[in-house]
Parts: sequence; C-alpha cells; structure tokens
Amino acid sequence: MSTSSSSRLYGAIQLRRNRGLAGLYLVVAAFLILYALLFPGILSIGGFSKFTQNWFPLALVTMAQALLMLNGGITLAIGPLVSLGAVIAATTMGGALGVPGGILAVSITGLSIGAAMGAIVTYLRLPAIIVTLAGSFIIGGVALILLPRPGGFIPDWLSTVLAGHTPVAFLLLVVILALWKAFLATPLGLGIYAAGDNPVGAFRSGVPVERVKVVAFALSGLLAALTGLFVAAQTGSGDPVIGTPFTLNSIAAAVLGGVGFLGGKGTMRGAICGSLLLSVMINVMFFLGFPPVAQYVAQGLIIVGAVAVPELLGAWRARR
Repeated sequence: MSTSSSSRLYGAIQLRRNRGLAGLYLVVAAFLILYALLFPGILSIGGFSKFTQNWFPLALVTMAQALLMLNGGITLAIGPLVSLGAVIAATTMGGALGVPGGILAVSITGLSIGAAMGAIVTYLRLPAIIVTLAGSFIIGGVALILLPRPGGFIPDWLSTVLAGHTPVAFLLLVVILALWKAFLATPLGLGIYAAGDNPVGAFRSGVPVERVKVVAFALSGLLAALTGLFVAAQTGSGDPVIGTPFTLNSIAAAVLGGVGFLGGKGTMRGAICGSLLLSVMINVMFFLGFPPVAQYVAQGLIIVGAVAVPELLGAWRARR
C-alpha cells in the first residue's frame, strides 16, 4: 500500500472515530467559557493550577475506566484502588526508601491487582462486573486494615510539587496522554480496540485477545493506584475511603466522552473531554448556587441525555 493510500486510510479511520465528538467539544468549550465568566481567577496561573489539580484525579480514573470499556469490560474497583493507592503511599513514604519506594510500591500494587483481576476475568471466563465488584470489597478491606483512619506521612515537598501553585498536574496529564498515543502504536494498543469491537475477528486476525485483556486491566489498576498517590499528596495524608466517589464518576465521565459499554467504541481523548465536562459542570453549578441535591439531579439528567441522544439520532438515521 502506498504512503498516500495509507494516509487517506488513517485519515478516514480518525474521522470515523472522531464522529460525534464535535458536539462534545462545543459543549465543553461553552462550559469553560461560562466557568471563566463566573470565576475569572481560572485565567491566572494559580487558578488554572488549582483547577487542573482538581480535574486530574478524575481524568486519570476516567482513563482507567475507558481502557476497560474500550476492551468490552468495566470495573467497579476503581474507587477502592484509589483508596488503596493513597494508603500505601502514606504508609511507605516515611520508610527507608522514601518517596521513590512509595511510588514503586503503589505502582506494583496497582499493576498486580489489575492483572490479577484481568486474569480471573479472562481465563476463568467470569463477568468483569462481578469480579471487580468482589475485588472492590477485598481491596477496600485491605485499605482499612492498613490504615483504619486517615493518617500516614506524605512529604511536604511532594505535596507542594504536585498540588502547589504550578500546573504540574496538567503537565503530567499531557505526558500520560502522549504515552497512551505511543502505546496505541504497539500491537497490544491496537489490540484493545480490535478485541473490544470484535474479539472473534481479532483472534482470527492474530490479536492475542487474552493477553490484551490482562494488560488492559493491569494498566487500569496502575492508573487508579497512581490516582490515589496524587490524592494523598493533595490532602497530605492517606484516607482508606477517599476513593469511593471515583467509581461511578469514572463511568459517568467515560460515557459523557462517548465511550461505549460494548467495546471498540470511543476514544481516549473523548473520555478525557468527558471528565473535563463533568468537572467543569460541577464547578459551574456550585458558582450558580445549585444546592447539592440539585447538582446530583442535573448531573444525572445530563448523563442520561449524553447517552440517549446519540442512540436516538442513530436510530433516526437508520430509519431514513
């Protein structure tokens, strides 16, 4: 195949994958403009830094959830893994190995737990939602055993670097997205979409479907655990239940970003935009004076609309 033909094919694939995201980008832009009008401080370095620090954990767990949704799965263990990552960071960074040892411990824990759940789902042929639900109870229990109440030790300098007045969180997100782009160029990265869209066809085409699923779970666990480390740096301590809200929020943000539950549908950039929309939406409703109950209702209605509208439009096009 010639270079020009390859370029046209790649462009056509990218156009298809981005179809439907234009509306999402416009909605996100509108909410960002409204947020800037309500809170002009976001345009300063300090305001932008604080905003991205609050958005960054949601962006990471959304990526963790989207990894599995693109592969045709889902995880309910995101929140407990965030809590466990925070607890391990807070209980190891005061040791002999310090911050490097704590980061290594958190990373190994996330990768190992994710890979273990992926292996159970893949090789025992059990539903991912059941395995991750059971895993969430076990992981949450371990976090409470390690640290029954908020505490532990996080160096002040680490909190200053990650959650200070500089946009380090935003730079980290850019680096992670660049790594994801590079991962997509590998056979395993391409296999995540292929195995999620058509596992039988992908297997017949030589894609190691089982290995791809385990790798997706492992990377998802890594991202969730590292989110816990960042949250611990934000708060200055470990909390065994701090990750609870992230499970449902990660699903909501991924769905808002156009990632489908059945696999092979959506993009990581769409998922990131979904997390940004959810984060900005919460801030805008706060500045508009919405009571907490109304905020939850509004979020639910927007999420339902985000899921229902594309389906209705698809059905309408199919009838034409």
